[in-house]
Amino acid sequence: MEELVGLLAWLAVEMLLVGTGRIAVRALSLGRWRGEVFGGNEARVHAAAGALSFRRDGQRVFTRTGLAFAGIFTWIAFALMLITL
Repeated sequence: MEELVGLLAWLAVEMLLVGTGRIAVRALSLGRWRGEVFGGNEARVHAAAGALSFRRDGQRVFTRTGLAFAGIFTWIAFALMLITL
């Protein structure tokens, strides 16, 4: 039971990071870049193994891993901004 709770907590954190990364990528690129579709397999088809982003039809697409990194960096920047206030 504890393993299930741990797994659900990890999934919630991952979804929070990916969602935050998706918003940050869209906002910083002014809509030119986007995140990979949830449940899709775009990265498996169009990206090299371990890629953080790839180009598809002239548009930069971030993989789930790339979005998670963007989310982590966004939360770190947010924390640093709060500390410096």
